Amino acid sequence: MFLIPSMFGVLLFMTPLIIDNKFMIPITVLAKLLLSVLGDSVQLVVTSIILVSAVVSALMLVLKPRFITESKFLSDLFSPTPLWLLVRLLGAVFAFMAYFSVGSEHIVGATTGGFIFNDLLPTLLSVFIFAGLCLPLLTNFGLLELIGTFMIRIMRPLFGLPGRAAIDCISSWVGDGSVAILMSSKQYEQGYYTEREAAIVGTTFSVVSISFSLVVIAQVNLEHMFVPFYLTICLAGFVAAIIVPRLPPLCWKKNTLINGEEQTPEHEALPKGETLFSHGVKIAIERASNISSLSAIAKEGLENTIGMVFGVLPVVMTIGTVALIIAEYTPIFTILGTPFVPLLELLQIPEAVAASETILVGIADMFIPAVLASNIDSAMTRFVVATLSVSQLIYMSEVGALLLGSKIPVKIWELAMIFMLRTLITLPVIAVIAHLIF
Repeated sequence: MFLIPSMFGVLLFMTPLIIDNKFMIPITVLAKLLLSVLGDSVQLVVTSIILVSAVVSALMLVLKPRFITESKFLSDLFSPTPLWLLVRLLGAVFAFMAYFSVGSEHIVGATTGGFIFNDLLPTLLSVFIFAGLCLPLLTNFGLLELIGTFMIRIMRPLFGLPGRAAIDCISSWVGDGSVAILMSSKQYEQGYYTEREAAIVGTTFSVVSISFSLVVIAQVNLEHMFVPFYLTICLAGFVAAIIVPRLPPLCWKKNTLINGEEQTPEHEALPKGETLFSHGVKIAIERASNISSLSAIAKEGLENTIGMVFGVLPVVMTIGTVALIIAEYTPIFTILGTPFVPLLELLQIPEAVAASETILVGIADMFIPAVLASNIDSAMTRFVVATLSVSQLIYMSEVGALLLGSKIPVKIWELAMIFMLRTLITLPVIAVIAHLIF
């Protein structure tokens, strides 16, 4: 019960494959297969999901249908606060406009709502379906307990996290950051992460996958430098992961579980007379032995999928579209980037003014800085911009919106603050490496 499901979980979520010269994991392969099967109808599916989420949530507020109120899962899913109800309603409007190509080009254009609707949401939908259904293979059969025991002596002193958080990092590194956010949220809901730990994992370890990093470096015409590029990302991310959790707002988070109970260090202590391996295997088997019904596990996987699909897709549609509208049609990010010119000049980054315009726009979408930087002449500057855009991590078109739509306890102003901290911490690290390379 421990070994076989856990092995399947590792295979699906953490085993990199090379297909068509690209790094992929089986979950991603399945997601792409589903997209090819759905074809052009995937946009209709996405629109229907977002509309149902908005309509049912509104009906819940007014009529409170019994079939929803009598189900804790459905009641929690379709009873958002007034603010998040507004977000779902706006998401429905944006999705409707994008699907039928009606309304302002500012909203449905290919670089704003059209991009979110046609390119991002179908991918998220397919990933959520398979990741949600299969996630219990990683979380319910003892694998996290085993790995967590081995990694506690590394994760706790360095990052202030339980050892099991290493799985979140690995799954996003070889797979997809959205999978790590889903996993972190479920771990928090199930009482394995405290409020602080969930916030740290969600904002620090939901890193961009290797496959998408390849797309970013290709956009700035530096594909031949992928190895130093990704090693620089790892180094900058490592430094940020050590420093940012020790600063506000993450250090302000409570060290309490979702039920309000305090987390004590004793739960991670190694019992006297046991080795790391023996204790890890022991608690892993204990976790697996608690599985009373595989149908209950299947139900949990289905609820994972439904919760992410109906709860998060509308949030991504709304927040992602608004963020890209601001980036595309206003000078806000260019103006906000101006104070970075002296810092870039101090770090001796060529074309500092052009580079400054890309720095804060990454909070809207991670790919925009690379697009803007593709016109910069200096290869060193393009390298710095591309590396920084991946290292910043918190971009509202996906990761930020996913975090806000999940149960992980973070607010939008906190995400903006974390984005700024990661920028200020990783930029000097990246600049030093860039000077060594170029």
